[in-house]
Amino acid sequence: MARKGRAARLTERAAFRPPTGRTLDESSLTEQGLAAPEKKTGRILLIACGALAREILAIKEINGLDHLDLTCLPAKLHLYPDQITEAVEGAVLKHRQTYDQICVVYADCGTGGVLEQKCTELGVEMVPGPHCYSFFEGNEIFAEKTEAGEITAFYLTDFLVKQFDAFIWRPMGLDKNPELREMIFGNYTKLVYQSQISDPALVDKARDCATRMGLEFEHLHTGYGELQTAMLHWGKPKA
Repeated sequence: MARKGRAARLTERAAFRPPTGRTLDESSLTEQGLAAPEKKTGRILLIACGALAREILAIKEINGLDHLDLTCLPAKLHLYPDQITEAVEGAVLKHRQTYDQICVVYADCGTGGVLEQKCTELGVEMVPGPHCYSFFEGNEIFAEKTEAGEITAFYLTDFLVKQFDAFIWRPMGLDKNPELREMIFGNYTKLVYQSQISDPALVDKARDCATRMGLEFEHLHTGYGELQTAMLHWGKPKA
């Protein structure tokens, strides 16, 4: 078999690969995402980050939003934010002929406004805000705190507490080079754990994460914040 040229290999590597995960296991959501249902059940498809899968499904169940289906891109894309926009676009193009409406459950997430621009171009709505820490707490409140000087806080959500080693400790090389801790986290003063559910075990684990990072610990229970607001908005009948 003839070898493919370099251009062909690069094109292949950059092509959208649909999520393959079928479970809500955090490792699966990180690596494979969550595939769309094999049989369409709703009119609206949410294309989301794998880190938000549990929260989205909980909001859907609590509010009876049965007309919303969900697929999630791998949460590990947050380690490569320059790839998020292309992956979201690929998912939209794959599913847009199947659903009446598609909504994107990402905030800006380090794309520098590129994701919002692409969503506008594609004609799909997305959750407003710079990142999930902001919309969980409330974008206006988060912006006020930032303007007031709270720029030395390191944030974790439920998912990130569970995946702390996979998302933070190992990618930053701290498992092999703990001496890098001060260089990486030296400008931070505290770790803020924004919890979506009430789980004392997660609070304890988040506190341990703060200790490992050499930071003060603060726990803020946000619930689902403006993620729920956005989903309820999408759940309203169109006039």
